[in-house]
Amino acid sequence: MISKTAIIYPNVIIGNNVIIEDYCIIGIPFKGMKDEKTVIGDGSLIRAGTHIYAGNTIGINFQTGNKANVRELNEIGDDVSIGTLSVLEHHISIQDGVRIHSQVFIPEYTILEKFCWLGPNVVLTNASYPKHPKVKDNLNGVLIRMNAKIGANSTILPGVVIGKGALIGAGSVVTRDIIDNKIAVGNPAAVIRDIDY
Repeated sequence: MISKTAIIYPNVIIGNNVIIEDYCIIGIPFKGMKDEKTVIGDGSLIRAGTHIYAGNTIGINFQTGNKANVRELNEIGDDVSIGTLSVLEHHISIQDGVRIHSQVFIPEYTILEKFCWLGPNVVLTNASYPKHPKVKDNLNGVLIRMNAKIGANSTILPGVVIGKGALIGAGSVVTRDIIDNKIAVGNPAAVIRDIDY
């Protein structure tokens, strides 16, 4: 079901049983665009006010909260959820089962592996020296490995790797890599113990 108030651009391929609510815009052209297609997988739910740019390939059972913004040329797997008012920039890889809560910011060149979880207001970064004349030539995305969990209001600095199964406590500022299955908290975040499960 596609709302009458939604705008669907050409080159958009919509799967079966997809719901696109009021005032969504799907397939928005971007600067330098050629003939990139936008694919929305079966069973997806795009909630009101969401904007999805052209060139995204999105798997099955995708869903957004209201007013999510997904820029161009991202690869998004199956069963991914993006919360209300979250912003995803371009050239991002999001694997299956990822949960992104409300008001999360994800910049270019980020990789989110399977089943990782980002709490509300998490900010990932990719520019070590913002406003530098060559900043765009030196962007370094964050890598969050499988099953890692990032607590609410945390900030992850450019190029940081969060290991498999790791847990970042709420409000942390992560300035260096965190290895697998560790809990890290604070500013700057430090490992406090192993995860015992």
